[in-house]
Amino acid sequence: MNTGQSPQGRLYGVGLGPGDPSLMTVRAVEVIAAADVVAYHSARHGRSIARSIAAAHIRADHIEEPLVYPVTTEGTDHPGGYRGALDDFYEEAAARLAVHLDAGRTVAVLAEGDPLFYGSYQHMHKRLAHRYPTEVIPGVTSVSAAAARLGEPLVEAEEVLTILPGTLPEEELAARLAATDSAVVMKLGRTFGKVRGALERAGRIDEARYVERATMEGERTGRLADVDPESVPYFSVAVLPSRVAPLTGGPAPEPAADPERGEVVVVGTGPAGPLWLTPETRGALAAADDLVGYTTYVDRVPRRPGQLRHGSDNRVESERAEFALQLARRGRRVAVVSGGDPGVFAMATAVLEVASQDEYADVPVRVLPGVTAANAAAARAGAPLGHDYATISLSDRLKPWEVIAERLAAAAAADLVLALYNPGSRSRTWQVGKARELLLEHRAPDTPVVLGRDVGGPEESVRVVRLGDLDPADVDMRTLLIVGSSQTRVSRRRGGGERVVWTPRRYPE
Repeated sequence: MNTGQSPQGRLYGVGLGPGDPSLMTVRAVEVIAAADVVAYHSARHGRSIARSIAAAHIRADHIEEPLVYPVTTEGTDHPGGYRGALDDFYEEAAARLAVHLDAGRTVAVLAEGDPLFYGSYQHMHKRLAHRYPTEVIPGVTSVSAAAARLGEPLVEAEEVLTILPGTLPEEELAARLAATDSAVVMKLGRTFGKVRGALERAGRIDEARYVERATMEGERTGRLADVDPESVPYFSVAVLPSRVAPLTGGPAPEPAADPERGEVVVVGTGPAGPLWLTPETRGALAAADDLVGYTTYVDRVPRRPGQLRHGSDNRVESERAEFALQLARRGRRVAVVSGGDPGVFAMATAVLEVASQDEYADVPVRVLPGVTAANAAAARAGAPLGHDYATISLSDRLKPWEVIAERLAAAAAADLVLALYNPGSRSRTWQVGKARELLLEHRAPDTPVVLGRDVGGPEESVRVVRLGDLDPADVDMRTLLIVGSSQTRVSRRRGGGERVVWTPRRYPE
């Protein structure tokens, strides 16, 4: 039955590729040819890159809709500021296109690259796609074009690619660049100086490549470190290619001895898996030529092609430190892997002690922090470390028990919360019981004690018991104890089921 209404038009978001018209897809050409209306964005000068790419396929009888931005990078007196001015523009542009769609016309909105990848088309899509039949035609992105023009693999095997806008704050860029394998930073232009600074802070400036106007007239590629910031246009990207070494017909040669290149970075991996790693630590582990550490900790780190792993027993810390420094002296970048924080009962001290010898004085050593076992266990329990606390290891392998007992008594007498590391093992079974006796001389039996075992791991268990009920049989080497002060509280939440431990920040006068 004819209702007298015009059929609804169809909306197309057409990806045109990175700039070379020959990289347009067959489907993109077909859609433009069949469209009644061709729309494209441009700055106020009126020149549209999208239109120039598709120019050969735009007919004289096409209805053209130039969508001219009211602002680009300059200021505006719009009451909503820059964002308000653009939002109003997108609403007006969508309304213009809706007139054609309501009249039954097919509308093709042209977009450089891919329409839904940092593209202006997406603003039309969000306002119109739920109202009209819509199809998005994907296009070759500038990311793919840049990698192709560089002739270097972007990602390989299990590598991770991160795509970032250069408009992010420099600290955020540096953190993300340090943490990823490969990366592309978009929207350079005015942001180039900041992006370069972020690459330097992340220690990756030497890897960075620069691509300008990929596949277009005026294309330029090269090392990013060599680029004049004043010469960088908006249509350029920074690229960190794959770290997997190219095939050379044989094993990769070992770097020549070079103290300027070689270094030791002592990294803390936190108490468990990848979720506990900081971006800086991820970057150091990825950049290392060699990983050195206790085998259990080294096994937590994802394997990377070309990276050598040197696992060893947990009781050879000095030997492990010297081995790492010797590798660095030969020009290797070495990551010494430590659990938790490397400066808390871990490998940083061992490395720095050996590095203080004259023969290693020229080897750079850095220490990167990690989430401590105490912080992890405390967070799972609530906030028992909310006030002053002391951290003590109960292991008497490197210091006599008499010293441990004196420190326990002093900390307990000062009413400090206690985080007790290395409380027990197969060969040390009596220390927890003795520590409990000492603490009960200063603490009430109902003092809360948190038992955090394998926090962050597959066998995680967090329990809260009274100090008087602490059973040494429940404690092993994978357990950390947090003993509350006189002010530490236990409350129940969620209908009385969940127990939360916390120490107030105020102390009674």
